[in-house]
Amino acid sequence: MGEKSISKGRCCSWFITIAILAIVEGAVVYTVKMMIGYSDKPIPLGIIQQNYSSALKTSMQFFNIQKSGKLVDNKIPWRGDSGLKDGIQASLDLSKGLYDAGDNMKFGFPMAFTATVLSWSILEYGDQMDRVGQLEPAQDSLKWITDFLINAHPAENTLYIQKVGDPAVDHACWQRPEDMTEMRPLIQVNTSCPGSDIAAETAAAMASASLVFKKADSTYSSTLLKHAKQLFTFADKNRGSYSENIPEVATYYNSTGYGDELLWAASWLYHATGDDSYLEYVTGPNGEDYANWGSPTWFCWDSKHAATQVLLSRLSFFKGRDISNAYSSGLQNYRKTAEAVMCGLLPDSPTATKSRTESGLIWVSEWSSLQHPIASAFLAVLYSDYMLTTQTPQLKCGSDSFRPSDLRNFAKSQADYVLGKNPMKMSFLVGYGDKFPEFVHHRGASIPMDSTANCKDGFKWLDSTDPNPNVATGALVGGPFLNETFIDSRNNLMQTEPTTYNNAILVGLLSSLVTTSSAVQSFT
Repeated sequence: MGEKSISKGRCCSWFITIAILAIVEGAVVYTVKMMIGYSDKPIPLGIIQQNYSSALKTSMQFFNIQKSGKLVDNKIPWRGDSGLKDGIQASLDLSKGLYDAGDNMKFGFPMAFTATVLSWSILEYGDQMDRVGQLEPAQDSLKWITDFLINAHPAENTLYIQKVGDPAVDHACWQRPEDMTEMRPLIQVNTSCPGSDIAAETAAAMASASLVFKKADSTYSSTLLKHAKQLFTFADKNRGSYSENIPEVATYYNSTGYGDELLWAASWLYHATGDDSYLEYVTGPNGEDYANWGSPTWFCWDSKHAATQVLLSRLSFFKGRDISNAYSSGLQNYRKTAEAVMCGLLPDSPTATKSRTESGLIWVSEWSSLQHPIASAFLAVLYSDYMLTTQTPQLKCGSDSFRPSDLRNFAKSQADYVLGKNPMKMSFLVGYGDKFPEFVHHRGASIPMDSTANCKDGFKWLDSTDPNPNVATGALVGGPFLNETFIDSRNNLMQTEPTTYNNAILVGLLSSLVTTSSAVQSFT
């Protein structure tokens, strides 16, 4: 699995003071008439873009490939039931959830992040998902995770986290999850061993998911919200980093701080509850301590600053007149920093980041290099849609001005690169296009479904020179090197291993691009 974290301290800063001009943009794809507030009326959608629609349908399949537990209506012929006894030693049913990547581990930190991003994607673009038949699959995959998270939180101050399974043992085996026989130990955070980062991320996942299920299943939604509130209180009152208190987990998903997760969770709890105490939390001393106002950073599973800035900008865009003056200054700090993030992403901006390949792909880390471009593109298209919906015509970056369409075009450029418009002329989304990776670093995909290989015998499949016998359809692999090369080898895990959390971001990005025009609606 390798080194997956990107240090928050290494994130590139592009701060610039930005002013938004209050001019109505004349030429847009369609006109949205809207008061400053949330719109509950359906907004007309544009023409379906078949390439993004097809890619969205493909990417959604990877969540089914990653499912643990008793599979219901299994759509993947080479997958079966697995992990059925997970959690048994604590008298818990932790059989559900998703394996995080190409191994057979269920890591709580990235799994919760997967749920939060998937929820956000559904909330913003569920109407577009529904139009191409992908809303129900997205909700199903989300619930498969949240069912696990609920069971992993058996008491107010106890959360079973990384891991279900022992990574050292798991990585010493190469076998299908259906064939696992090794012990699957559990680790928890609690008041004597706190983990504010993972508890807060799980709170964010449950709060955002509570909004997704609010209309369809109010009882389930209320359960999620109850857990979210408890976990946030636990995270806030018992501060500490889970990877500092449990050092052995740092090798896999090391957290470089918990302040961003606390603000991220509080932001989602405000959206879920409307309780001003959460708004006070993010705009008061905690915001001053942890928000990194004026210092843009990258969005990934370990760093939520940029996403929190965009999420809270949503309030100033849509609910500006309804927000108390006591919070407006703090919210403007988030929005200004979000604008600086956007200016850093736009390639023609005077403050554009230089962290790009020659072809224009955002490139920050050789490990899972596609995580940053797709996350950046997702935030950019969200911000573009916030501007478009509220008839905010321009974004100022220094002396230059940019339109919502400029942000959308940037987002499309990153998505198009992933889908094949790149020097390698290949898609990094398995199963999409004519050419895509065939040697994905994935245990289940690499081993024939009729194999009975045990823990050690399976390594012959890792080292095989034949393509995977099972296609991991929908898997977004790690991505190219800075010089825009890609080595399709199972042992090249930094480039060929897929992850559920990157797929969740890709689902959000593709959902936003499914039609030629998009506009956000009320979360409720």
